[in-house]
Amino acid sequence: MNPASTKKRLLITGGSGLLALNWACAMRSTLDVTLVTHQHHVRLVNVTTAQIALSEPKHIISQFTQYSPDVIVHAAGLTSVDECELSPARAHHANVEIAKHVAYAAARMDVPLIHISTDHLFSGHHSLSTETTLVQPLNQYAITKALAEAEVQKVNPAALIIRTNFFGWGHASRQSFSDWLINNLRANQDLPLFTDVFFTPILADSLAFGAHELLEGGASGIFNVVGDERLSKYEFALLLADQFSLPRERIQPKQLNGSHLVAPRPRDMSLDNQKARHALRRPLGGVSSFLIELQTHERAGRPAELLNAVQP
Repeated sequence: MNPASTKKRLLITGGSGLLALNWACAMRSTLDVTLVTHQHHVRLVNVTTAQIALSEPKHIISQFTQYSPDVIVHAAGLTSVDECELSPARAHHANVEIAKHVAYAAARMDVPLIHISTDHLFSGHHSLSTETTLVQPLNQYAITKALAEAEVQKVNPAALIIRTNFFGWGHASRQSFSDWLINNLRANQDLPLFTDVFFTPILADSLAFGAHELLEGGASGIFNVVGDERLSKYEFALLLADQFSLPRERIQPKQLNGSHLVAPRPRDMSLDNQKARHALRRPLGGVSSFLIELQTHERAGRPAELLNAVQP
């Protein structure tokens, strides 16, 4: 934290993760950003790093208090669906216990909390799930994220819980979905993409702006902060290829059946964002506009900055 800064202070857990890095890039011009990491150091212009263990509530409070945050974003967790399936105890600790500790600390400190959840919570048999759709998790990742939402609401009823599916530029050891597509298409590799798996993706920056705007408007509880369009992974890849002038013929249609994934996945993860749109009094944005901004970030040097931003 810069003691001389007059900006409001933002603390983001999971500081070496893809979402936290892009969130920091999006907000660093207007907020004093500190990324909370466990073992890593992050090098980003106008962003600081704090190494804080998140396993003990009292320790979290004492450490967080040193940074006097005005807002806390909890983006830490184990996000690999297959890793969660193989290590359910580890997933429960990372996604449930730590979320509960951070939420409790934020409540005790009386600091607004944005808790990041997921769109994996449902059976996948229906399109455009709302905030009140019955949660029906299919895998350990979804089970732990659903439990985390419940624990966060229990210890911190004022928390803003964001269900989402985002993309953005990653770093050397963590690629996003869009990174994977761009890098492989630039290498002229064939890519099989699901035509029967649907989502409502949003650019990480747009997610960050929308979440802060909701918080500033007094929002709490669960909100779906996703893009305005439901589309398949295959359709998303085609739009990305066109925007980045990459060979769309390398994108091959594939179906989820027979994919031999470790954990079962919902076929339809799309979320309805009408509640957020109503609160914000604006649309969240479409995929084409997000991809234009993703390309603008590349031209401005964000991928180069993030590539080696995370240090051991």
